[in-house]
Amino acid sequence: MSLELASELGSVVLQNGGPALSPTAAAALGVGLAAFGAGYAERGIGAAAVGAMAENEDLFVRGLILTVLPETLVILALVAVFLV
Repeated sequence: MSLELASELGSVVLQNGGPALSPTAAAALGVGLAAFGAGYAERGIGAAAVGAMAENEDLFVRGLILTVLPETLVILALVAVFLV
């Protein structure tokens, strides 16, 4: 995609002259999608971690770290919102 086309798509406005999506709505959409993706990833990771811990209790720390890891995506999304 060329830079000119990207700038044209970024300036889409509605008929009344306002922006198609407010910056607040775009930030909320970004954080919401990041949280949804993290929750979807944790679904499988949590089940696997519990199954591994049922067989070997020494895997608790590894399972905990792998379960919390997708949440860093949401934290980074929130940091990006506050930086912009």
